[in-house]
Amino acid sequence: SGVEDNTFCDISMINISSGEVKVIANTSVGENQPLFSPDGSFIAYYNLDEKGIWGGTTSVKIFGLKDGSVKTLADTPNGPADLIGWSSDGKSVYTLEPFHTSSRIFKLSSDGKQATEWNTEMKGVLSGLELNSTGTHFGFTLQNTSIPQDGYISSANSFSAIKISNINPELAGLPVPKTELIKWKSFDGMEIEGLLTYPLNYVSGKKYPFILNIHGGPAGSFNESFIANSGIYPLASIAENDIFILRPNPRGSNAYGLKFRLANHRDWGGGDYKDLMAGVDYVISKGWADPDKMGVMGWSYGGFMSSWVVGHTNRFKVASIGAPVVDLVTQDLTDDIPGFLPSYMEKQPYEDWTVYDEHSPLRFVQNVKTPVLLQHGEADIRVPFSQGLMYYNALKRRGVPVRFLVLPRQPHGPVEPSMILKTAQTNLSWMLHHLQGKELGF
Repeated sequence: SGVEDNTFCDISMINISSGEVKVIANTSVGENQPLFSPDGSFIAYYNLDEKGIWGGTTSVKIFGLKDGSVKTLADTPNGPADLIGWSSDGKSVYTLEPFHTSSRIFKLSSDGKQATEWNTEMKGVLSGLELNSTGTHFGFTLQNTSIPQDGYISSANSFSAIKISNINPELAGLPVPKTELIKWKSFDGMEIEGLLTYPLNYVSGKKYPFILNIHGGPAGSFNESFIANSGIYPLASIAENDIFILRPNPRGSNAYGLKFRLANHRDWGGGDYKDLMAGVDYVISKGWADPDKMGVMGWSYGGFMSSWVVGHTNRFKVASIGAPVVDLVTQDLTDDIPGFLPSYMEKQPYEDWTVYDEHSPLRFVQNVKTPVLLQHGEADIRVPFSQGLMYYNALKRRGVPVRFLVLPRQPHGPVEPSMILKTAQTNLSWMLHHLQGKELGF
């Protein structure tokens, strides 16, 4: 696998007896997820943006093996999705895509004329969708913010989620803090959504400590998954300790369509930062959050944005910053996705040093007063470890309270169970220490 194969791969068919290779799809950008139609005469596949833009437009296409024809199927609201399979009659293909904080299955007619939402208004998050070999039934997992995921099946004739597993029965009796979808208007009138998790024993009218949790990507998104799944940021444990958590989907997030996803180009730390702060202001205005007891945390692009936040405001009392991009030039010239930042900044670093500098949190480190916990995997090649190290050294030289949890052997996010647990425990302890005065556990 070569550099950027994920964005520039092609599709070929190999005759295993003769070794003959026939190119199916070969453009300047990527094609993937090929699936044969039931009668073997067509191949459906996913095609990335014609300009090669990260997070750009995508489409499902169908290749005719007999005549070499290529047909583009109808658009769906978000675009990027998983291609699941063909209907049993070969007249449609199914896709699964994120839709705001939930997920949707779409049925695309193979004549290219229609895209129909197939699991209309389903709540929660559907994942792991598989179609059986005869195209009659789907298998998948389903979860929401208060119920952990289990296995389900549905007929392919009409959507009906039938539960077939009960993996964690012991969780059914445990209280789960409430999470609700909230919406607010940003500085330019754009509507932003976020998931607000309440303290477990919330009392109406009382103000609570508050944490802003920022997702990665930037074309990631927070969804209605079970809050006790949360890994490095233990949301349920935080909420059990009487703290609000807001997880916003600012401009640049996935699941809201192309225009929204591209709205942060050449503007990292601009409109997206304002979207986040507008969400914080909204939660304060509702009387939920104590403005004097606020924290911020995030990983990857969430780490970029958390380090941007503490360089642009002192309103947060504590920050936990994971695998952060802090210097855009060195990030671009050392990461494993060399097309990524030039796609967002629309220039190579040496073509526009200024835009890379102006959007680098490291350039604002002289403003930081907030105590910072840094966390980074030593084997990270997506956001190289040197990014976190630079930020740590700069903060330490300035005398800012800073701790650095270095995770040996870990890539872009901890994968070993002991490392995931250690990261979560450290985050919880750091936040409780600074927001509630509890003794620091490390």
